[in-house]
Amino acid sequence: MLDDQIFKTVVDSAPLISIDILIKKSNKILLGKRINKPAQGYFFSIGGRINKNETIDNAMARVALNELNIDLKYTPEFIGVFEHFYDDSMYGNVSTHYVNLAYEYEVKGVQNLPTDQHSEYQWFSIEELLNSDQVHLYVKDYFRN
Repeated sequence: MLDDQIFKTVVDSAPLISIDILIKKSNKILLGKRINKPAQGYFFSIGGRINKNETIDNAMARVALNELNIDLKYTPEFIGVFEHFYDDSMYGNVSTHYVNLAYEYEVKGVQNLPTDQHSEYQWFSIEELLNSDQVHLYVKDYFRN
């Protein structure tokens, strides 16, 4: 792990590579209400940064376990590459730029969802999330054709 001051410099100076895993069950998508900046207070897909020297597959497995309490049984389906730009970050007014790799993963259910990154979770149909003011614009981008 990077020391906090070094990571702040990285966030301020370079894009971060991240993964979002769109958890799907019966044509609904699981979103969590973010506790931290950026996108604080919005429902957002589950995801996280890829660490240096960590493969994408290992990052997906780590994110799924840490943020969803699930073990991936197969490789999630790749959706595409997206960019996320924020005026803030965990460091206040330091902007954040993510190059985001989005994936979709079908589940039968989830339980014991962690609450350190998201204060609550909700299942949304695609229509519901596209029409909700509580769902962040960048999540909606995954579903616009």
